Amino acid sequence: MAERTFTGKHAAMVFVGAFGIIIGVNILLAYSAIKTFPGLEVKNSYVASQEFDTRRDAQEALGWHVRADATGGLVVLSITDRAGKPVEVSELKAVLGRATHVQEDFAPDFAFDGTAYVAKAELGDGNWNIRMVARAEDGTEFVQRVVLHVKG
Repeated sequence: MAERTFTGKHAAMVFVGAFGIIIGVNILLAYSAIKTFPGLEVKNSYVASQEFDTRRDAQEALGWHVRADATGGLVVLSITDRAGKPVEVSELKAVLGRATHVQEDFAPDFAFDGTAYVAKAELGDGNWNIRMVARAEDGTEFVQRVVLHVKG
């Protein structure tokens, strides 16, 4: 039986194979990141940064607390004031979706029932977000991303 030797061809194959795997994985991860990126949060980050403190202060002055729960095919979005009383907003826009991609995003039809905003939604297990924009009676805009964990 002849003894096998490690030649330059073997070294080249190991080198090309190892770097081929590394490059392939990097391409796959880059593609996955771009494919699931939901897009821009703001059109002009400089303008948004200039208005941030003013908008945050106005939003905090409202004293609202937001909580989201999913139960029995319903999503309940509770907005309460400092005293814990329910808040009925003049306008509510909300998008419900997964935290990692936008393929399952939809705008539930929330209706105020006297204590909270309720909408029908059948959600799979996992981490969901509600990206909401509510407007107070005085016109103050309240923007928040509310985490909604759904358990089966």
